[in-house]
Amino acid sequence: MSLTRRAFLQSAATAPPRRPNFLFLLPDQHRFDWISGFEGIPVETPNLDAIAARGVRFSHAVVASPLCAPSRACLAAGKEYDQCRVRNNGDDYPLDQKTYYSLLREAGYHVAACGKLDLHKATLDWGLDGKRLLKEWGFSDGVDNEGKGDAIASGAVSPKGPYMAYLHARGLAAAHVEDFQRRSKQGYAATWSTPLPEDAYCDNWIAENGLALLRAIPAGRPWHLVVNFTGPHNPMDITFRMDKLRRQRRYRQPDAPGRYEPEVHNTIRQNYTLMVENIDRLCGLLLDEVRRRGEMENTIVVFSSDHGEMLGDHNRWGKSVPFEPSVRVPLVIGGPGIQAGRKSDALVSLIDVGATFLDFAGLPVPKDMAARSLRPLLEGKSARHRDYVTSGLNSWRMVSNGRYKLITGFGEKTGGPPLLFDLESDPFENRDLSASSPRLVKTLSELIPKA
Repeated sequence: MSLTRRAFLQSAATAPPRRPNFLFLLPDQHRFDWISGFEGIPVETPNLDAIAARGVRFSHAVVASPLCAPSRACLAAGKEYDQCRVRNNGDDYPLDQKTYYSLLREAGYHVAACGKLDLHKATLDWGLDGKRLLKEWGFSDGVDNEGKGDAIASGAVSPKGPYMAYLHARGLAAAHVEDFQRRSKQGYAATWSTPLPEDAYCDNWIAENGLALLRAIPAGRPWHLVVNFTGPHNPMDITFRMDKLRRQRRYRQPDAPGRYEPEVHNTIRQNYTLMVENIDRLCGLLLDEVRRRGEMENTIVVFSSDHGEMLGDHNRWGKSVPFEPSVRVPLVIGGPGIQAGRKSDALVSLIDVGATFLDFAGLPVPKDMAARSLRPLLEGKSARHRDYVTSGLNSWRMVSNGRYKLITGFGEKTGGPPLLFDLESDPFENRDLSASSPRLVKTLSELIPKA
């Protein structure tokens, strides 16, 4: 054997493995149980099932804060709520705080994003091209656009972001604004179809931006793309195409409902499901593009959400509260090096996703991050991850060890009495055990992070 060939074979044997790509699919307000496989919830998510078949489906993923801006800030920073400096939707992401996006970019990744990033929630200005702060946050390319409500609040007359600029340019903005103003008067019961054509519906438009970003990735570069859908966030603005699908489906009623009649609740849940299934369809288009690029075998795919949705449980809607439908989210991760077809009930946090990307990219997780890589779980080297998970917003804090869950500072008045639930025997959190279990309250309260 020649010296040249021997040297080539030796270098090939010792060459580091190719760094994986990362496709992160992140809808807004998708509750943990609204994917296929949960009893009493007829929802079909075949593309999420396909991701799960290549990896792990987590049953107990919690967000650091169940509100858009703090949750996405905690994810970007890899920090818990009390360390992240974004208290609520009135705070912008502090630009002196590193993001995992910037760490990937500095390591040679092409880092892209599209959709509702919500890292400057207090400042309703995205730039008409959606690129105003992308470089500062750590992105190489992308389109940061308005969420559903912010689009109307900022761009009804003159656009402040790329989505409303698009609607204004097509002559669709006035009809969209009028539709959302009508919906605001009826809340979740506004279940009629949007007047927008299919291609102008926000999630469909975001998916097209994601496809364009995928196609523009420089050849030979490892990449990260996060696609932030605006659905299934309220209002329940489905398209005419979606409205024709599966209207016969029946859903279990909310736990302790009080606002709407049963049939209205069912229709609301139909619309929520249709938005979820449309996002699953769009995920399929993005996965097809990765396959077309010949990169599926080297791409780790993650699906999750920034927080959940109460959907009438406890007679509550939206998020921002410490109950399970608000703080828990779906989490499905599949790809190379990940054990296929597994389900995990390990306690994990959404902030762990960034640390996982860094780990698979061969990068250290900074010591000031609270995020922990999920890689040992994904590779089947461990069945446990965290002993407990926490979440918080404004005055309340929550801690759960998987079975018992303690909530402090929640209620109409700041500093309300503690609430303790046994999630195994009382999954809907209706029976407060705090009075009869003071020792457990004390033990769990000591785990809540201090600001």
